[in-house]
Amino acid sequence: MAHLFKKYEFDSQAQAQEKIDALPHSQDEEGNSYPSHKHTIVKLGFIAIQEATYDEQGEELTPAVLSDKYSVDVLWSDLDESPYGWKSYEISIEGNGVHTFAGWSFN
Repeated sequence: MAHLFKKYEFDSQAQAQEKIDALPHSQDEEGNSYPSHKHTIVKLGFIAIQEATYDEQGEELTPAVLSDKYSVDVLWSDLDESPYGWKSYEISIEGNGVHTFAGWSFN
């Protein structure tokens, strides 16, 4: 089974969720929706692009600076490229960033 590790940035959490919700889903007898795909999705949120600083007593000197983009990592199952509508949100970074999947390296 082939896997593909990709990182994405969206303009908002709602935009990311819309893309996730558009992936294959099924419904149980009670009408509850659940993913029917085998992809692994990790919502990272608005990641820190600059860490907060603290003094010796643990008091915050400068707050963290968060990205204005909502980050999501996906380990796609049985795909060779991002599905339709996802490619324009792909990002490329050096290293693994703030997250990786066990046993997988982003680069």
